[in-house]
Amino acid sequence: MAQAARSIPTTSSLAFDRSIDRSMRGTRTSDGAGVKLTRVVGTPLLRRLDPFLMLDEFRSDEPEDYLAGFPDHPHRGFETITYMIAGRFRHRDNRGNEGILAAGGAQWMTAGRGIVHSEMPEQEEGLVHGFQLWLNLPRKDKMCEPSYRDLQSEDIPRVTLPGGSVVRVLGGAVGDVTGPISGRATEPIYLDVELAPGGSAELAVPSGHEGFVYPFHGDVVVGPPGRERALARGELGVLTSGDGVRLRAKDAAARALVVAGKPLGEPIVQYGPFVMTTPEEVEQAVRDFQAGRF
Repeated sequence: MAQAARSIPTTSSLAFDRSIDRSMRGTRTSDGAGVKLTRVVGTPLLRRLDPFLMLDEFRSDEPEDYLAGFPDHPHRGFETITYMIAGRFRHRDNRGNEGILAAGGAQWMTAGRGIVHSEMPEQEEGLVHGFQLWLNLPRKDKMCEPSYRDLQSEDIPRVTLPGGSVVRVLGGAVGDVTGPISGRATEPIYLDVELAPGGSAELAVPSGHEGFVYPFHGDVVVGPPGRERALARGELGVLTSGDGVRLRAKDAAARALVVAGKPLGEPIVQYGPFVMTTPEEVEQAVRDFQAGRF
């Protein structure tokens, strides 16, 4: 049964003064064995936003767009957070982990020193919609032991803000409600914000964090009075500095991701699914994978 939403009182003295620094749309592409998706972070327009390496949105009700899935592939040096809005995928990896990723649930995988996994659809028709976010690991943790956590919809707390907006807290905190994705040097915030028509939400985002807002249903307006900026569905807005952010639905109901993290400020050397800090470390990752040492 879905977790009941908790109400959060208005007690904060934050300014909620972040606005939109710049915005861009993603690039249509494909990955895995041909799954069609939109890459929003990880494109020439927004290569990275420290500590985030990539954000993909996949959304289709055409089976040929997703049935081939993501067969076995390796990762090293970062984490993936996959969040499902609709549809079902099955995860398997070479460490014996297996689970179903269903609507409202999330998968948090730390690749660390190396893992090989697959994500394949558990349906032959209907809508598949979700996101995969790549979160960098600090150099000291890149060769940590891999781990995997399967989060069902009921594992992700929901809170109701003054005015009726509902926030699903995957990572970070809203009031005294903390999400299950935590305990990382990057201190990730990952919120799914649902706004009723005319509704708004004020959310704390630590002043040192880099972050973005991504509407995926309806349009939103971001920022304090006098500095508001509208974002249409599918348009990512990079946040300015500040200590919080205010969102409101532009016209009709809307839903948006609010994601932020503490920058690592370390070199990034990436070769496909291997993300390290030096070319030598990437070359070693390739050799280790080819030798079956993941």
